[in-house]
Amino acid sequence: MKKFIALAMAFCMLALCLTACGAGSGPKVKVIDIELTNELYAFGVDKDKPELLQQTNDFIKKIMDNGKFDEICDKYFGDGTPTPVTSAQLDSSKDQLVVATNAGFEPFEYMDGDNYLGIDMEIAALLAEELGLELVIQNMDFDAVCLSVGQHKCDIAMAGLTVNAAREEYVTFTNSYYNAAQKIIVKAGDTTFDSCKTAEEIEAILNTLDENTTIGAQNGTTGLLYIEGDADWEFDGFKVTSKGYKNGSLAVQDLINGNINYVIIDSAPAACIADAYNK
Repeated sequence: MKKFIALAMAFCMLALCLTACGAGSGPKVKVIDIELTNELYAFGVDKDKPELLQQTNDFIKKIMDNGKFDEICDKYFGDGTPTPVTSAQLDSSKDQLVVATNAGFEPFEYMDGDNYLGIDMEIAALLAEELGLELVIQNMDFDAVCLSVGQHKCDIAMAGLTVNAAREEYVTFTNSYYNAAQKIIVKAGDTTFDSCKTAEEIEAILNTLDENTTIGAQNGTTGLLYIEGDADWEFDGFKVTSKGYKNGSLAVQDLINGNINYVIIDSAPAACIADAYNK
């Protein structure tokens, strides 16, 4: 499950962006392969639906034990073929599982035409099938995902969510299903962090920077909290200028265009985005 993303990421939804970037003659960006944080992903369930929470936890255990989770991950981290997932129309007269997501976070959730792809989306489809419910996927801005569940507009949030106290105000988290980390993306020719071996060495460099350095991240994510600082996470933050984006690909596009200096994002999407732009 921990294989590095290679040619299997050729199906990245970001491929459409490449024409806007120009053909190029070599890599445009690179991911510094050092984990800056240690996080746990989980799904966020409506606080008023304890039965759904238990059913989802039971289902997570089931797919972990029978190898189905590894099989899904191999489609995105290995040499498997992703399975498209379709969403039904929301209909209160039907028995449905309504999932809140932000489909711009490959390889966990993204789109190909009208179809949804990604680790979370395939799990959502299997969970709905397990529960005998019709799957409805509601695609929205990332920072609205947990809120929509908290307002009972959706049953469960499945969006590459890191467990944290702020989100627990809106949802009850399931058991964790994935270990994640933040990584930094730089321009291909940038050697600032090349000699770094640890997160502490990267942070030492970041601590020498001021507001003239701009670092981008997706709005509402751990990456932005890491840059700006957050007491709950025990992130000290940095004196740089932070800039939020609707998704990581827009941040990397701005990096390529020379408008910001670095991007910080979860490791799996970082690898996918870099791979797509470099192709």
